[in-house]
Amino acid sequence: MTRRYFGTDGIRGLANTEPMTAEIALKVGMAAGLEFNRGDHRHRVVIAKDTRLSGYMIENALTAGFLSVGMHVYLVGPMPTPAVGMLARSMRADLGVMISASHNAYRDNGIKLFGPDGFKLSDDIEARIEARMDAPFHDSLIAADKIGRARRIDDAQGRYIEFVKRSFPKELSLEGLKIVIDCANGAGYQVGPIILWELGAQVVALGVEPDGTNINHECGSMHPQQLGARVVAEKADIGIALDGDADRLIVCDEKGQIIDGDQIMAMIATRMHAKKLLSGGGVVATHMSNLGLEKHLESLGLTLERTQVGDRYVVEAMRIGRYNLGCEQSGHIILGDHSTTGDGLMAALQVLAYHIEQAKPMSECGKQFEPVPQILMNVKVSDFLVLQHHHVQQVIADVQRLLSDTGRVLIRKSGTEPLIRVMIEGTDKAQIKTLCEQICDALKAAETPSRKQA
Repeated sequence: MTRRYFGTDGIRGLANTEPMTAEIALKVGMAAGLEFNRGDHRHRVVIAKDTRLSGYMIENALTAGFLSVGMHVYLVGPMPTPAVGMLARSMRADLGVMISASHNAYRDNGIKLFGPDGFKLSDDIEARIEARMDAPFHDSLIAADKIGRARRIDDAQGRYIEFVKRSFPKELSLEGLKIVIDCANGAGYQVGPIILWELGAQVVALGVEPDGTNINHECGSMHPQQLGARVVAEKADIGIALDGDADRLIVCDEKGQIIDGDQIMAMIATRMHAKKLLSGGGVVATHMSNLGLEKHLESLGLTLERTQVGDRYVVEAMRIGRYNLGCEQSGHIILGDHSTTGDGLMAALQVLAYHIEQAKPMSECGKQFEPVPQILMNVKVSDFLVLQHHHVQQVIADVQRLLSDTGRVLIRKSGTEPLIRVMIEGTDKAQIKTLCEQICDALKAAETPSRKQA
């Protein structure tokens, strides 16, 4: 079913243009408030945000919408996305909201919604909210004496810091470790360094001076080069890079080499399996995860269940299969025993626990398996219909036929940007690069006016 507002991770777009306008944010607040206005209890919603300039506008519009339908609003300011799920549950809220466009540049923003259980909303509930957004609201507004109230929660950061620290083994300490953390000038810029310092580490903090426009700008998990260079310069043991809303991470070793989400997942899974902490007989990942991860898990007697891309689909599969560990290659690590969504800081602590227990340099810890060559390219499009073009489909079919059983082809629409992502995995890196370029060229050709009319 085609949806007008919601994508794979909430609503996202260029700030102050549809669908990321104050008007639509107001409608989201009203519609979501009505959807979750169930029963006679006092209805509450927790709203957090990252550090984007447009966050003020979206926050105020959402607040007005929720108040107008009788919900009380609790504002917690800049906080990581996983804090919203935690706070929604601990404060007995009916709804949680995160205002963020994650790893995107400051010009974009987004709205992510969480239910009272702390999990992101299902497709069905998002569809019901969309239907309410497109309907008239004049009969739904609350009486003047029933309008909700808004207040700031000043101790939310402390609550989240303790929540994350509880996921770290009590018998371990970060004393003796020098850690560089890049908070992407985003939502984790305050809590990230504090968590590591309180657990005993010597902390070098980067990306902790947000100005409203520098979130994710040449920093954080999308640009880890700065982190790697600083780790080497500081002679640190490890580097940790968060994204704008701190729900994912990338790690680098003491040599400044990047360790991606699949290797991070392998470290955590290996540790949990050895300590008999892993449930479900395996882990959950998306179709993007490297075949090398799957083979590594098989060598441990574990399975890898794959889902479509999107951390909420990973979480859904975890809940159905009773797994307690899931990931995306991009660095979303879901620790089901502790959190309802990806948490970059919590995952970092699990990596650090493995590092401490192994008593080896991070460069050795982070090499859990040999990745199968994988190429990922993005093509910007004006319309996803180019995927249906005859020439594009023919090129994709030819590539799949050529690779046969020796590789994988994954073509998908981005749920957050106007991009088509092309991923090919195979034994010959030069070959898969050429094949990936062929598919991308076909997509670009289908974007030309002459092709669009074909």
